[in-house]
Amino acid sequence: MTETPAAVSLTVYAGIDTHKHTHHVALVDALGRRVTDREFPTTGTGHRQLLAWMAGVGAVARIGVEGTGSYGASVTTALRAAGLDVVEVDRPDRHARRTHGKSDPLDAYAAATAALTGRATTVPKTHDGDVEAIRFLRNARRSAVKARAEAIAQLKAMLVTAPEPVRGGLRELSDTALISTCAGLRPGPVVPGDPTAAVKTALRSLARRILDLTEEERTLHTHLETLVAHTAPELLDRMGIGVETAAQLLITVGDNRHRIRNEAAFAHLCGVAPIPASSGRTHRHRLHRGGDRQANRALYIIVITRLAHDRRTRDYMARRTAEGKSTREIIRCLKRAVAREVFRLLTTTGTPNPLDGT
Repeated sequence: MTETPAAVSLTVYAGIDTHKHTHHVALVDALGRRVTDREFPTTGTGHRQLLAWMAGVGAVARIGVEGTGSYGASVTTALRAAGLDVVEVDRPDRHARRTHGKSDPLDAYAAATAALTGRATTVPKTHDGDVEAIRFLRNARRSAVKARAEAIAQLKAMLVTAPEPVRGGLRELSDTALISTCAGLRPGPVVPGDPTAAVKTALRSLARRILDLTEEERTLHTHLETLVAHTAPELLDRMGIGVETAAQLLITVGDNRHRIRNEAAFAHLCGVAPIPASSGRTHRHRLHRGGDRQANRALYIIVITRLAHDRRTRDYMARRTAEGKSTREIIRCLKRAVAREVFRLLTTTGTPNPLDGT
């Protein structure tokens, strides 16, 4: 632990390196000088101790926290509830860690320095409203969908090597009929020397698991649809935006939508804002491969859906194609336009579709 110097500014900046069981907190003064650091447990009591400790050192101007959406979620909530200014800090890059080393105090001091210099400016999500509930439901539904797909694939793979008496009556069935038939099998007792009963038992187990997962997925989808329709009905009213894509875009923005400064920041967050890549006499932009890739995927799905069903989008595609643009370039332009539209829908009402003037 670093000792506190005799003369320290009353204004301090904090950085927190978050973990599952402990958080390491470091303080620097307004000049970036290290003040002190300490470790606290990730409990309610630990959060209160952390607040009291920081208040005893000086006036906290800003706090940089790593992992505000995971290990740092609870401490971020506690800090915001105390009225403190909290910003999200990215992990140090690999080059910095190779150069300066890696430890909890080092990471905490780096977070504090990022909060001091203004390098960290992202306002963390509050994780306390309907969008947070949507995130939990969507994650659970995606897990159920994935598990169901794996179970179906495993069931079909079993049929390939199943004994002919079992396989013969099942191979020509559709997926729905196959699952229903396997779920109703009566294998009898499993005995040594006869694999038929064991195979039927395994097929029945998988089929019933598939049916349970199907029911679970439908229930979760119903809850998800209710929350999305309540939180952002204006999204669901637009062409190509369904429950899944709307849910993902809401999750990307968070409950505190005001944390996204403008539509350009939202486009950058979704990875659809071109990045300047000019040098000398060469002036160009390159594709942004960062940002929230799930939000980027949601925008892509919306664009592809509109290209298939929306006349204005198809007309835009034809017009830009005649100008010499490739399909990939046009889709990138459309994704940027949809990002603009979504941002305006989430922050205002009655906003016209920006595709009209793309």
